[in-house]
Amino acid sequence: MDLSPNEKRLLVLLGKKRTADPATLAGEMGVSPESVIQYAHLLADRGLCTVEREVETRYALTEEGQRYARDGLPERQLLGSFGEKIPVQELTRHPLARIGIGQMKRKGWVIVRDGTVEKTGKDAPGEDELVLQDPSRGGPGLEELRRRNLVAERQEARYRIAITPLGVECARRGLDMAEEAGTLTREQIVSGSWKDLKLRRYSLKAPPRKVYPGKVHPYQRVIEEMRQLLLCMGFSEIYGGIVQSGFWNFDALFQPQDHPAREMQDTFYLEKTLPLPGGYERVRDMHLFGGNTSSTGWGGTWSREKAEQGVLRTHTTSLSIQHLVAHPDPPVKAFCIGRVYRREAIDPTHLPEFEQLEGIVMDRTVTFRHLLGFLKEFYNKMGFSGVRFRPGYFPYTEPSVEPEVYVPSLGWVEMGGAGIFRREVTAPFGITHPVLAWGLGVSRIAMLRLGLSDLRLLYKSDIGWVRETPAWLRGMESGQEGWQCR
Repeated sequence: MDLSPNEKRLLVLLGKKRTADPATLAGEMGVSPESVIQYAHLLADRGLCTVEREVETRYALTEEGQRYARDGLPERQLLGSFGEKIPVQELTRHPLARIGIGQMKRKGWVIVRDGTVEKTGKDAPGEDELVLQDPSRGGPGLEELRRRNLVAERQEARYRIAITPLGVECARRGLDMAEEAGTLTREQIVSGSWKDLKLRRYSLKAPPRKVYPGKVHPYQRVIEEMRQLLLCMGFSEIYGGIVQSGFWNFDALFQPQDHPAREMQDTFYLEKTLPLPGGYERVRDMHLFGGNTSSTGWGGTWSREKAEQGVLRTHTTSLSIQHLVAHPDPPVKAFCIGRVYRREAIDPTHLPEFEQLEGIVMDRTVTFRHLLGFLKEFYNKMGFSGVRFRPGYFPYTEPSVEPEVYVPSLGWVEMGGAGIFRREVTAPFGITHPVLAWGLGVSRIAMLRLGLSDLRLLYKSDIGWVRETPAWLRGMESGQEGWQCR
């Protein structure tokens, strides 16, 4: 058999000891126990030894559990803090009341009657308190402490390595312990001395050790792919601060001041205020009565204080309108990929902060058909061959659409919103040409491209997922290896 030098050394040692643990063998071989286990598994594949693994489960108190083992569980401490009865309002002032009151009631130590907590006298130490002093007791008390994160489970693996009859026979016949060369130097190759070396044999069937080189995070790769695609389509990238005034985030986009999205449950408001730009009165008048257009506006009232209030931007459209104000003459083709913030409940498909891709095109002759063409081209290049549009509604665009892409495992998936800026948005700033605009969900595209079901994984430091995710992904359906900028 072709054995490596270390395998031979281990086999000779096992021939003398017959059976031993990795630590003992490692001490005599001068290597680590982990290396011994590796060599033993290689011998076991050839039937020369056996490797028995036993897993022992142990339980140990967490840091919080150790504190309670010393001072008593919260409910026990709380029970000892008062006499036979105490008003509930007074007991709730105790720092352990939040945990202790519920536990005391559940265990039957107290009853609550007419706003007063009364002891029942049935407060003998329970199984959980006994296990808290000695986790090795096990039983139902252990499960209770595990549920409360006061006990942690630890598993210890023990190995026993034993030589087989075939291994004994192999060791008895004798092994060639001569040193073998695993690598060759330049000098050995040039001089020809490699011909006199005993070369180690290699198995091409043996899997090599995995190597994990540094690489860009998968989500950042998808974002960069979008950025390069839009640059190749002739767009320029724009940037801006995450703190915007309510004016630019809402009012300039003809979003009424009583719109639900402007309420506290949807927007992060800041204490600071930001000044309004010159000519803000034209936007105010547009809201109140339609300004100099045929629009009737929203009517009602318009508050300057609300427009000045600082917010964490809820969309990157606030940057698009400012870019248009600074560049009122066509042609304009710009995009922004930036973080936006909304008061969302965290779940697998929603986060309070996420990336949005914003794009605008302004020119003398662009039409709604051009908008659909830009979006279809973008999604095709991103690997989605099936693209369709359905009517939508947004306060600042008309007509409006919601693009959808087809994913075989999910069907049609909505990806964002798009449309042509209304005259109520462009007229106050003297913009007279049509403006195509869209806001797309970057993370949704990334989830589909990377095959994820939980949005949160894009932001977690999961090294295993980063390592296993391919550095390049084929298109979703078209099988394209990627697009090229021409």
